[in-house]
Parts: sequence; structure tokens; C-alpha cells
Amino acid sequence: MKILTIIGARPQFIKASVVSNAFRKIGGIDEILLHTGQHFDANMSDVFFEQLAIPKPSIQLNIHGGTHGVMTGRMLMEIEHAICAESPDRVLVYGDTNSTLAGALAAAKLHVPVAHIEAGLRSFNMLMPEEINRILTDQVSNILFCPTKAAVQNLEREGFRYRPVEMLNVGDVMQDSALFFSERAVPPAGYDVQDEFILATLHRADNTDHPERLAAIVMALSELHESGLRVVLPLHPRTRAAIDRTGVKLKAEVIEPVGYLEMLWLLQRCGLVLTDSGGVQKEAFFFGKACVTMRDQTEWVELLDAGVNVLVGADTARIIKQVKGNFGRIVADNSQLYGGGLASQRIAERLSCN
Repeated sequence: MKILTIIGARPQFIKASVVSNAFRKIGGIDEILLHTGQHFDANMSDVFFEQLAIPKPSIQLNIHGGTHGVMTGRMLMEIEHAICAESPDRVLVYGDTNSTLAGALAAAKLHVPVAHIEAGLRSFNMLMPEEINRILTDQVSNILFCPTKAAVQNLEREGFRYRPVEMLNVGDVMQDSALFFSERAVPPAGYDVQDEFILATLHRADNTDHPERLAAIVMALSELHESGLRVVLPLHPRTRAAIDRTGVKLKAEVIEPVGYLEMLWLLQRCGLVLTDSGGVQKEAFFFGKACVTMRDQTEWVELLDAGVNVLVGADTARIIKQVKGNFGRIVADNSQLYGGGLASQRIAERLSCN
């Protein structure tokens, strides 16, 4: 079985690390890694391959920048060339990025079967490019590896039960990664937090590209930090520049973007997670931390149902209230919402069959 795996963004590197390892363990799968280049700087790409012991990709496209259409179009063209050159039995894609959609479309048009890991997730917000990517990718995939029961239900409501596709609730490979790499967690270089703190992340375009939303979030972070609840914020240069443009002064403990193992170290030691990320919401849960999410919707509705995550949008007062009310609260995974760390094994076993 020859599989061409398409990756291009940080979360996909992390997911691919455990799935590729499961492929090697089970045997019988020849995997070729193609890196689109969507995340291209060293902090967002090379460091993950080094930390997670993923083999260097056989194919590097170095495609980044430009509009969604320009980026996706260039990827589509180059991935098509790679598929023609490699003749894989199947193309494997992860998540909901432009790399995901380009890989799935290129394969489908060449009649190569597509497997989608993290299928069925829905935010029901078509203003999010990720929502468009995941819906279209599911439409052209024939094996849909769902991370949760809710994801399967979303696909069933969209009529997938009547189509010649497989829908499998295998669990979430992000939990596999968190469990596997937690013992290798390391502090950020030159940094050591002794007391509990708020671990914040802020990068989603819904927030950073809208000055009013961003200013409201920055005010909340600053007020929390000044109240004595220290805010530790790994901050990407793009977000830093957007904050500067708002004219609102950020008062927080800002550090450079961190690698995955450093992020795990921070997650293990924080008292609460405050984020607009998708994946970090789950990672907070994996490490028993309450999460406050600065978005209006989330794909991970089971975390809301379990009472371990709360949506606050970009409302300054709501952010502050929920953070103060949940700081230090320990949450438990009593129902194994994400498969208990066996998702990558289940995926490898299925893909080794045909």
C-alpha cells in the first residue's frame, strides 16, 4: 500500500507524527510525505520535524503566502504533478487547511481515493475558510476518519450514510500525540514558570484581522495580567503586528512562538487555557485544564457539553469573568471523548487493508 500524505501546517505535523509511527509499526505501508510549505518559517515547520522525529518530507513544494485562491491553486497544480509522478494507491489528508483541500481535490480529479483524518467537524460558520475546506474535503473523500461521535452525526445529517463511503469514529490523533510526547515536554529556552498562570494563544484571523475584536481581547488579557493572574502568551510576529496596529497596549508575559514539546510543557503547568485555536481547546482537556475560547463557535461541541470549555467571543467582560471563574479548575476525561489515545493505531489498521 503506497500512501501519499499531504501536510503543510503545524497541527498536521503533530498529527502525522503518530500516524506515521503507527504505519511503521504495522508494516505493509509505504508512506511518502509531501510538505506544501504552508507554514514555512523554522519555528513553525522545521522544528516540528526535529522534535517529533518525523522523516524529512520526500517532496517539498515551498508554497506559502498570497490569497487563499492563489495558495490553493498553486498547491493543487503541484500536488497533481506529485500524484502523477508517484502513483499512490491513496492520498491521506489532515484537518482543514488549504493544503488539505488542495490535496483532496488533486487526488479526486485523478481518481485516487482520499482518506480524511478529522472528518466531519463543523463550526457552521461559512465565513471561516477552515469550514469551507473541511466541507469540500469530506465531499471528495471515501474514507472519513472521524474524531468524535458528533463528527459522525454531522456527516449523517449531510447524507453521507447513503453514499458509498466509510465513516469511522476512530478518535482523535491529537490525543495520541499529547499522551505520547508529554514525557518529552521541555520548557521554552531560558524560561521557567514557577507559579500557575494563564496560557493564552491568539492567532485566528477572525480575531486578528478585525481591530475591534482584537482590541477587546487585548484589553481582557491586560486586565487579567494586571489583576495578578499572569498571562503567558506565545506570540507570532503576525499577531504582534496586528496588536500594534490597534494602538491598545498589551500587558502580558509575551514569549516567542514555541515548538510542540514546549507547548506541552506550558499546558502541563498552567492553571487555565485561554485561546482562539481549535486544537489547543482539546489539548487543554487532555491535560485536565479548563478552557475559555475566544471564538463564537467551536467544532469541539462535546467539550461545551461536558462543561470543560466555554465560548466567550471577543467580549472583554465575558473573557475576564470566565477566566476568573475557571482558573485552577481541574477537569477529567471520564468518558474518553477522543478515543483514549488509540486513534492512530485504528487508522493504520484500516489503511493497511487496501
